[in-house]
Amino acid sequence: MPALQLTPAERKDKRGLAHHLDPVVMIGADGLTPAVEREVDAALRSHGLIKVRMLGDDRAVREAALQALAEALDAAPVQHIGKLLVLWRPPADKARAEREDRKPGPRTVKLVKPSKHPARAPTARKVKVLGNQRVTAGGLIKRARPAPRSAKKKAAG
Repeated sequence: MPALQLTPAERKDKRGLAHHLDPVVMIGADGLTPAVEREVDAALRSHGLIKVRMLGDDRAVREAALQALAEALDAAPVQHIGKLLVLWRPPADKARAEREDRKPGPRTVKLVKPSKHPARAPTARKVKVLGNQRVTAGGLIKRARPAPRSAKKKAAG
C-alpha cells in the first residue's frame, strides 16, 4: 500500500493539530517490529493523528522508519522533528445499522407569548420538547398520556 500524500497546506494544518499531542507509541532499541506496527495501527484507528517517539540517534534510521510505517499502514507522514514522528490517517467510516424500533428524539419548539401590555413586543423562547411531551394551546409543556382503551380492546390485543 502506498503512503498517502498530503499537500503542503494540509501538512501544515496537521502539524498545527499535532503540536499539543503527546507521543502514544515509543519505538525502542529493537526498532520497527511487528508489535510496534500493530500498536501504531491501533493508535491511528482510534485517534487518526498521532505522535510516535523513536529512541535512537541516527536520523536516517528514523526517517526510514517513518516512511516504512506510512507505507505499511497506509498513512501520511506529516512531520519528522527530532525524535518525534507524526503520522495521520483519515478515519474509517463506521457502518451503523438504523434501528427500526427507534422513536423520534427531542425537538426544539419556539413558543411566542403575547405581552400583557399592547405596546410591548411578544416574548419568544425556545424549549426542547421530549418524545413523551406536548405543547398545549397556552404554551405549556405537558406530558402526553396514552389514549385510554376499553377493557374489550385490551383483551382483544
